[in-house]
Order: sequence, then C-alpha cells, then structure tokens
Amino acid sequence: MIARGGFMASIRRYGGVLFALLTCTAQAATLQISPVMVDLQSNESATGITLRNPGDKPLYGQVRIFRWDQVNRDDALTPTQELVASPPLIQISAQSDQLVRLVRTSPAPVGTEQSYRILIDELPAPDTAPADGVTIRLRYSVPVFVEPAGKATVPALSWSLAHDAKGWVLRVDNTGARRAQIAAVQLVDSAGKLHEINKGLLGYALAGRARQWSVPLPADADLRGAVTVRAAVNSLPLEAVVTVAPPG
Repeated sequence: MIARGGFMASIRRYGGVLFALLTCTAQAATLQISPVMVDLQSNESATGITLRNPGDKPLYGQVRIFRWDQVNRDDALTPTQELVASPPLIQISAQSDQLVRLVRTSPAPVGTEQSYRILIDELPAPDTAPADGVTIRLRYSVPVFVEPAGKATVPALSWSLAHDAKGWVLRVDNTGARRAQIAAVQLVDSAGKLHEINKGLLGYALAGRARQWSVPLPADADLRGAVTVRAAVNSLPLEAVVTVAPPG
C-alpha cells in the first residue's frame, strides 16, 4: 500500500493533479492530459485518456493504476488489476498524442462508486546519461471513478473541527455513495468572521470514507458557538454547520 498525505497542485481548477519529483534532467515540455478526471459508467467496460507532448523532443513515461482508498482519514493507494492501462509504457513523439486505454476487468460496483488513481511518471530517454545536480521529473495523478449500477449516487457529508498537536484540522465524513470533491473552503466563526481556508481544490472525501486536512485558523478565531463551512462540493455551493470538538 502506498499512503500519501494528500494530493497537491491541481492541473485545472478542480480536476486531476500534478506532482514534481526530483530526479535526473530538466524537462522542457509538460505532458498535457485530457480529461483530467475520468467517470466510467457502470455499463462501460473501457474508456481512454489522451496524453499530448507539446514539446520538441520525445517524452517517455510509465502508466500505473492504483485502487484509491482513504484510511485513518488519509489517502492510500494500492496496486490493482481491476482497471488496466494500455499501453503501460509510453513514448510520445514531439507535438504528438498518445491514447491510453483504460479497461475495466472487474464487475461494476454495487451501491457505491469505486475510486482509482492513474499515476503517470515521466521517464528519462533511453540514451540519457546521468547528470549532476537536481533535475525535475513530473508525476501526474488522474482520478478515476467507476459508477455503481442503479440509481444515481450522492455524497452525504458531516463536518467537524478538532485540535491536535499541530493545530486545527477540518474533518469531513462522507456516508454517501459518491465522492465529494471539496474546493473553495471558508469557515465562518461564532463571531461571524470569515476565514478563507483555500481558494482551489482542497481534496476529496471518497464514498463511505472520511478525510481530514490541517486548516490555518488564527488564534483569535471564535469557535465557542456556531461555526459554518462554505465550500464548493462537486462544483456546487454548499453551506453546513461544523461541529467543534473542544481542545483536549
């Protein structure tokens, strides 16, 4: 299992995610991915993503798929064959596209959607000699959701604030059958003061799971009474009451 403390820097407003890794040589071009989030319907056995190399040199990479879960309120990735990428190794010529097919090998989920992550790692060219110094290679992470058969699913969220050794954390419990993509989060404290938590993507609370994030609340934030959260959940505005656990 690969555990990750959250996914960073979205490559569009609320979509897939881009990671930078320190390795061997600087890259002149950045891989372009479409779409940046994949929804696979229960009656679909395959779909695809398009990778584009906008640069003037070939790009090399590997494509892996992981089952995406949340354990102890954190993201966890586990290798899987329930969804297979073809081809798993890519070579994209300059100014060219590569279609990567995603083939589902398991039955459609029942009741609750399933979540996956496609990790695409840029690799050095086969003839690249080791270089001195720090080099940046990129890892891209694309979320994939497989819808269950039957009626449409929705998230069902409860929000809470708790204090740990590092400060305040915002916890989101999702008892619904669909993920909640959470963005543009604001907290309104008991005195009516607005605290902006983030402007873009905060993260996901997966179906039937819980997730938490550290939040930068000032020491004078009044949390003794009613606290409200405002956010975009699956691109729709939401306002809800936040339960505040007293510091212990």
